[in-house]
Amino acid sequence: MSNTQAAVGILDRLNKASSAEDFFALLGVDYDPKIVNVARLHILKRMGQYLANEEFEGSAETEVTARCKAVLEQAYADFVASSPIDQRVFKVLKDAVAEPKKPAAFVPLSSLK
Repeated sequence: MSNTQAAVGILDRLNKASSAEDFFALLGVDYDPKIVNVARLHILKRMGQYLANEEFEGSAETEVTARCKAVLEQAYADFVASSPIDQRVFKVLKDAVAEPKKPAAFVPLSSLK
């Protein structure tokens, strides 16, 4: 790691990352490209949800990096174990199962004149 990279914290570098692969590379997390190709946005969204529960104030950079790595590994594992549809991290997927839709009223053809 160069001096310039060391001076910039991991959270700043993650904020500037332009792809899911960048997140995995920055944090040194191994991944299967097939899973990331299908669930990249879902993994990053889930990582963000997990990070929202973290408090980094006053933490050493090595601890912040280790916690970010653990959170990415956890988010990735969620999608190794099941699909984005099963995990439902995005509102549109949550809404799809939130309220079961009533089936359309059946009108037999014989009742039409």
